[in-house]
Amino acid sequence: MSSGSPEFCDVTVHDTFPKVLAYNAANWPTEIAMREKDYGIWIEYSWSDYNEAVKQIAMGLKALGFERGQVVGMIGDNRPEWVQFEIAGHALGGLSIGIYRDCMGDEAEYLINYAEIAMIMAEDEEQVDKLLDLGDRIPTVRRIIYDDTRGMEKYDDPRLMKLTELKRLGAERIAANADEYDREVALGKGEDVAVLCTTSGTTSRPKLAMLQGGPFLGHCLAYLEKDPKLPTDNYCAVLPLPWIMEQVYAIGHSLVCRNIVNFVEETDTMMADMREIAPNFVLLAPRTWEALVADVKARMMDASNLKQRLFDWGVARGMKAFEEGRRDWLTDFLIFNPLRDRLGLGKVTSAATGGAALGPETFKFFLAMGVPLRQLYGQTELAGAYTLHEPDDVDFDTVGVPFDNTEIRIDNPDPEGVGEIVTKNGGMFLGFYKNPEATAADVRDGWMHTGDAGYIRPKDGHLVVIDRIADLAETNQGTRFSPQFIENKLKFSPYVGEAVILGNKRDYLSAIICIRFDIMAKWAEHNAVSFTNYTNLSARPEIYGMIENEVRGVNATLPPAQRIRKFLLLYKELDADDGELTRTRKVRRGVINERYADIINTLYSDKDSVHVDTEITFQDGTRSRIVTDLRVIDLGADGGAGEEEMRKSA
Repeated sequence: MSSGSPEFCDVTVHDTFPKVLAYNAANWPTEIAMREKDYGIWIEYSWSDYNEAVKQIAMGLKALGFERGQVVGMIGDNRPEWVQFEIAGHALGGLSIGIYRDCMGDEAEYLINYAEIAMIMAEDEEQVDKLLDLGDRIPTVRRIIYDDTRGMEKYDDPRLMKLTELKRLGAERIAANADEYDREVALGKGEDVAVLCTTSGTTSRPKLAMLQGGPFLGHCLAYLEKDPKLPTDNYCAVLPLPWIMEQVYAIGHSLVCRNIVNFVEETDTMMADMREIAPNFVLLAPRTWEALVADVKARMMDASNLKQRLFDWGVARGMKAFEEGRRDWLTDFLIFNPLRDRLGLGKVTSAATGGAALGPETFKFFLAMGVPLRQLYGQTELAGAYTLHEPDDVDFDTVGVPFDNTEIRIDNPDPEGVGEIVTKNGGMFLGFYKNPEATAADVRDGWMHTGDAGYIRPKDGHLVVIDRIADLAETNQGTRFSPQFIENKLKFSPYVGEAVILGNKRDYLSAIICIRFDIMAKWAEHNAVSFTNYTNLSARPEIYGMIENEVRGVNATLPPAQRIRKFLLLYKELDADDGELTRTRKVRRGVINERYADIINTLYSDKDSVHVDTEITFQDGTRSRIVTDLRVIDLGADGGAGEEEMRKSA
């Protein structure tokens, strides 16, 4: 457990990232600022180390001709060097943009040219390959700096430079002119644009929100006043750094309150590394919380029958206690305490989720377990989150109350008070980079029109977010529904990886469902069900039967008019590389409706299957032909809920 009291930097005086970093290094030079796990060993970086690395990188960039107003880019996994390179760009009066590590070449090309990146840091050979393959299509890039040297001997592109070489150049420049870096930092102002942050891009190419350093830090302070962190608190940076909330947590919060940021070795070692660190606070995307629940349930498949029965009994007992507003000591001792430790959540005093809606069942599961999970809500354009639950006032149907620097109103409310969420706060963006038309469309009279539907609950001021206004749907019978709400209920199942609810201007609701392949594959192996790949497994009748039970169970919790009547299992997983999801894993409904139009039309016909003959392209460029028939399951007018209710009562 952390001790002491919060200590926040005065961001009105130290109003840029490099200024706060220099302040921390001057006053707490030996305190740990970061850790990174490399080859199984945790390597520590003090605030002095952190500042010195930024100084060397900045002066190296200066030696290469980087000028104020130019843009640095970063692509790769979360690493200390990413953060150092980003702040080094700010120190010289530059702007920074992060690019998702798993983006395709054309996505990287678009962002690099849109932002006119001059210098870019690529973590390793994979990312360097991606950039070099673009050839002369990224003419603004003068230097590609790389950190991991493995496999790089074969390249001779003149733009390439090792990070160690860049830092050597910087050290030489510092030796020749010791005050130059400090002068550069002093020239920076809080109103300077520091970060170009990509929006989610659910309907089109992502836009770039221009975030100023001073307001960004001020908004981080407002967040920390709502949810304080201590200098000794540990945080694991496991979400992509291009996402606004990881910019807030791994950079902004860390600078303002001096908590320790830990970088895991690999994505595959995330849970093991988190267990070693035992963070005091965590921020995970809804998909990650859902995956944790699914992983727990999948692991129970490997347990003995006795352990499975004990787990089911304990969870049911613990959930009942939670619903009654109490804790059950026996369940905590036998099930929940060991489970929290196993997930690396044993010391967590603050846990948050955001970026998309989290299903209420998943939310309740973690609260019952004793994880102090809270929902946050915000947008990239407003420096991330600006609402959060109070610790003693958590309601999984809401996203909490606004920060002290935030104002929220509801425009054009209907008779039930539901309208568009419109807001402004101290961290609000300056506008969209090179896109004044988009800025004018979203920002009117200083207020950001979010495009989200919701309402403010009169009894306690909590904000309730329903869905994107554009995604709210209505059947031909006039039944209004939120696709996202039903999708989240389905995804609480460990067997459902993704779901898309259909039914707008149709006679009934239907669903396209993607199975959670790793868990279903494990189940198939345990039950001697043969399969060759995802397509083959998803077509097995045993799998259809399991998903049908899940759909019936969800339908039993929904009003009759909002129940799923038909569904099918898609032959592939939805993929951001195919444009079906954003990089933050949000469904691009327009792409789904267009790409799978024939499948959707079959769900609203009298056919019981649809023939598919298509070709898919993998990330390495190879292609595979898929020929299959997808079964359509019709659950009847009541969505099979009647049978499910009879089964439960029996």
